[in-house]
Parts: sequence; structure tokens; C-alpha cells
Amino acid sequence: MSAPIIHMENIKKHYGNVIALNGVTFDLRAGECHCLLGDNGAGKSTFIKTMSGVHKPTEGSITFEGKPLSFGSPRDAMEAGIATVFQDLAMIPLMSVTRNFFMGREPTKGRGLFKRFDIDHANEITMAEMRKMGINLRGPDQAVGTLSGGERQTVAIARAVYFGAKVLILDEPTSALGVRQTSNVLATIKRVREQGIGVVFISHNVRHAMAVGDRFTVVNRGQTLGTATRGEITASQLQDMMAGGQEMAALEGSLGGTI
Repeated sequence: MSAPIIHMENIKKHYGNVIALNGVTFDLRAGECHCLLGDNGAGKSTFIKTMSGVHKPTEGSITFEGKPLSFGSPRDAMEAGIATVFQDLAMIPLMSVTRNFFMGREPTKGRGLFKRFDIDHANEITMAEMRKMGINLRGPDQAVGTLSGGERQTVAIARAVYFGAKVLILDEPTSALGVRQTSNVLATIKRVREQGIGVVFISHNVRHAMAVGDRFTVVNRGQTLGTATRGEITASQLQDMMAGGQEMAALEGSLGGTI
């Protein structure tokens, strides 16, 4: 079994008297999809921001590729190879797929005052990278806003991979998608794993996690409740851990077994 590419040990994050994370332990290996599951308010967002360099932990340690990790900003994390795809995707709908793909990182040609965006080269790269992810665009000048939600997720993922992501953090990538779009995103995650990239899949949807996950960690009220590998745990057991087994059982009883 390979060593983790990133390891978070007993991470705590306090905002004054508010404890957002209270002992989260998590690791990720290259080429695997490790799902972090939890209900709303469980601490998933704070976890993402801590791993991606937005926040520094109050306590605990993080190592990346075997070395102690301390990022001062999300840009530091990105340059090291930790990319995050948030729910809002950070895209401009009226701009083309190519412009969104290379936003802030445009390839140029020429020198000095004559340096300009090499749109032809950028278009070629965009089309090629999207085909690798199973998306056939009408053309690179197609506006991002005309793509489906799943296709926009794929653009964001392809962009992160092209620019050197070693760790890809996906924040609820399927939460607002229909069945077909969700299938496209899950297929994209499998393609990313095949390239040796570690994927952190943040979700509250157990079924989606089970479709792509190699390992599953449940977080509740800022703490990790346990980690299991595929085949060691069922979807219903994960659901019970997320909701609190006894609380869910009591609620199901009060509603006549309809949950």
C-alpha cells in the first residue's frame, strides 16, 4: 500500500469560542477517491478550507508528499498541486470555454509589448483536454453558460488536472445535478483517478460516494467518526453514521418506518 500523498492528523479549527473542527484525521493516496461524508454543518466546508490553504488549523499537523505542510494562501496550495473545485465553479457564463479554462493563466506568443494571448494554441488544448474527459464541445468558443451543469463541472476538473493537480478536492460536485449530469461527473472522477491523481470527494450523498469511492470517512460535528474501505461498509451503515444511528432509528420509528 502506497504512502499517503496528504495526511491530516487531529486537525482542530476554532473561531473564537466556536469549534468548527475538533479532531479530524484524514489521508489520501495517489490514484484513489477518498470520500468525506457528512450532513450540513458537520464541518466539511471548514475541512476543505483547511486542506486548500484558506485557513490554518488551530491545532494538528498536515503533511504533503511526506513533508510538513503550511500554506499561507490558496495560491500556495495550487502551486503545490492541491486544487479545489468549489460548488460555484468560479466561471463566467458568457465567456467561452477556452477563456474560462485559461482564466489568469493564458498562453502567450510574441515578446515584450507584442506579447498577446495565443488563442489558437489555447483552443487546441481546451478541445483536447475536454475530449480526454469525454466531453465533445461544439467548439472552443462555445459559451460556458450553454453547457449543462455536469459539463461545467467537467471543465473545472479538466482545468485543474491540466494545470498540474496532484490532489483534487471536489466540493459537493453532484449536489445540484440531475441523474445524467451526475453520471457524467462520476465518470470524470474515474478518469482523473486513472491518471494517478488523488480525489477528495466531499458529499452528503452516500449513493454518489459509493459509486466512485475507494475509502469513506464520516465527519459529524467537527469530528471524524471512522474510516472504511470499499467492501467493509454498506450504504445504509454510512447513512446511519452520518445521521447518528440512534437518532435516525428513533426518528424512523416515530414516522412509522418511512425513512
